[in-house]
Amino acid sequence: MSALELIDRWPVDHAAAVVITAEGIVETRGDIHRPYPLASVTKLLTTYATLVALEEGAVTLDEPAGPATVRHLLAHASGIAFEERRTLAPPGRRRIYSNVGFDVLGEHLGAATGLDPAVYIAQAVFQPLAMTATVGGSLAKAAIGCAVDMAKFAAELMQPTLLDRSTLTTATTVQFPGIDGVLPGFGRQSPNDWGLGFELRSRKSPHWTGSRNSPSTFGHFGRSGTFVWVDPTGPLALVCLTDRAFDDWAKAAWPTLSDAVLDRWRQ
Repeated sequence: MSALELIDRWPVDHAAAVVITAEGIVETRGDIHRPYPLASVTKLLTTYATLVALEEGAVTLDEPAGPATVRHLLAHASGIAFEERRTLAPPGRRRIYSNVGFDVLGEHLGAATGLDPAVYIAQAVFQPLAMTATVGGSLAKAAIGCAVDMAKFAAELMQPTLLDRSTLTTATTVQFPGIDGVLPGFGRQSPNDWGLGFELRSRKSPHWTGSRNSPSTFGHFGRSGTFVWVDPTGPLALVCLTDRAFDDWAKAAWPTLSDAVLDRWRQ
C-alpha cells in the first residue's frame, strides 16, 4: 500500500495529498486539481509575500506595524488577540496566535508596497510559481487553492527561488525563543516555538505532524482540514487538503499519515 492510501479511510468526502522530495512530486492521491478553502494555511502565502517585500526593501522586520513590529506580527508575538483588535500582552512576551495580527500585517504590506495586499501576494508568489488555481482573500485565512498549486509552493520552500536561502532560514528559525502560548487545537505549549509566519514543530507534544517529523519541520495547518509541512532532514514535504473541518479525526489521522510518508520517502 502506498503511504497516501491512508486518506481513503478518512471520514471525509474529498481529500487530496501530494508528497514532494528534492526530485519533485513523487506520490499523489485524490483529485489534486480540486480547489479547497485553505483556512490558516493562507498565512504561509502571506508570509512568503512579506519576505519577498523584505528582500525588495519595501519593509523591514523591525519597523513599527500596528502595536508592534513586522517581526512580532509574523511570529504571533505582537500581543494582539485572536479575533479582536485589542492587545492582550506587551510585544514579545506571549505567543498569542492571532488572525487579526495577520490582517494588520496585510494592511502594513499594502501601505508599504502601494498595492492592494492581495494583488501584491499574487504578483510576488502566485504568478512566479504558476499557482494558477489559487485565489486570495483575507490574508489570515481565506485563500482557496488546490493540492498541485500548494505542492508548487512546498517545492519552493524546499528549494527557494523567489527568496535568498538565508531569508528562508531566518523565517524558519525560532523568533522570540522561550515564550509560551496555545497552539490552536493542541493546547498550551511551553515553549510554543514559531518562526516568521511558519509554525515550527520543535519538541511540541501533542502536535499535528508525525512523531517521526524532525524538530526542524515547519509549516501550518488550517481549520478547514488542510495542512502543509516541510521536513528539511529529507528533504521532504507533504500537502494535504480535505473538505472536513479540523477536529479530533484530524488529530489522529494527520500524524499517522505523516509518519507513513516519512517511513516511505525520507532518504
